[in-house]
Amino acid sequence: MRADRLVAIVLLLRQHGRLSATALARELEVSTRTVLRDIEALSAAGVPVYAERGRTGGFALLPGFQTELTGLNHDEALALLVAGSRRGAQAFGLGTALASAMRKVVDALPESYRATAAGAVQRLLIDPETDLLGRKPAPEEIPTAVLAEIRRAVFAGHKLRLHYAAAGQPPKWRTVDPIGLVTVRGQGYLLATRAGADRTYRLSRVLAAEELAEPAQRPPQVNLDRAWQDRSTRFRAGGDQVPVLLRLHPDHRETLLNTALAATSESTEPNGWLRLEVTFQDPRHAEWALWQLGPNAEALSPPWLRTTLHNRATTIAARYEP
Repeated sequence: MRADRLVAIVLLLRQHGRLSATALARELEVSTRTVLRDIEALSAAGVPVYAERGRTGGFALLPGFQTELTGLNHDEALALLVAGSRRGAQAFGLGTALASAMRKVVDALPESYRATAAGAVQRLLIDPETDLLGRKPAPEEIPTAVLAEIRRAVFAGHKLRLHYAAAGQPPKWRTVDPIGLVTVRGQGYLLATRAGADRTYRLSRVLAAEELAEPAQRPPQVNLDRAWQDRSTRFRAGGDQVPVLLRLHPDHRETLLNTALAATSESTEPNGWLRLEVTFQDPRHAEWALWQLGPNAEALSPPWLRTTLHNRATTIAARYEP
C-alpha cells in the first residue's frame, strides 16, 4: 500500500540521513519514478524532505524532524515473532513485513542508541544464502496471495480449501482443518487434519488456497514442536524403508545425514573414511542419495543397490565414450 511506502521512506531517511532515489527504490522494491512521486506526496503533506544535488546527493529530512510512525500492523508483529530466522519469515510470506517492522523498531530507539544498534547488526549474519562451498539452497516459489490466505485461516481458526499437488499425483482440491505452520531449512509446511487424520502439506505444492467461514475442528491449544516431532517419527517409520551400509568421505557426512532418514551406526576406518549404517525412505531414495555423492561414497550393501549404481554408471560411461 502507498501509505505504508510513504511511512517507510520517512523511516529510511531518518535512519540513514540521506539516500538517493535509486537506493530508496531498491530498498522498497519499486521504480525510481514511484519514489519521486512519493517524495512529492510527502512534501505536499508537510513532511520537510528536500533534495541535495551532486554526485553524493539524495533526499534527506530537515534536522530535528520528529513524527510518530512506530505503530506495528498485524503482519509486522507476526514477522517479529519469527525474526529469529529470516528464512522463516520468507517461508511464511512475511519477508517484506519483517523488513518494514525492523525499520520501525530501529526508529523507535532513542537517537543515542540507533548508531549502536546499526553497528551491532553489521556484526551479525544469520542463515546466509550460501555455505562455504558456495552451495545455494533452492528457493521455494510460493505465491504471496496463497501464503496470505493460509496464514489467515491458521490464525483465525477457519477451515481451509487447498488446491494441492502431491508428489506424483495430479492436483486436486481438499478441505482441511489447519493447525499451524512450520519451517525447516527454509521450507514451509502446513500441519492440518483432514477428516480427523493428521496431514502435512508442503507449502510450495499448494497451487491455490481459500479460507472458509466455517470454524476449524481443532484443539484450542497446540504444541507445534511436539506435533512436528510426532509426524516426523511416523514419516520415517513408513514406506518401504531401505537400510544401507556404506563408506563415505568425511567431508560429505553432513550432506548424507541431511538426506537419509536416520543413521544407526558410525565408525571411522584407518584411512579416515567413515563407515555408516543409514536408512532411506525407499529404494529410489537410496539410489538417488548415493548417486548424488558420486565417488565420495560407496554402497557396501544391499547387493542390489551396488548393482543398480554400477549399471547406471556403466550406461553413463558408455554414452560419453570417445
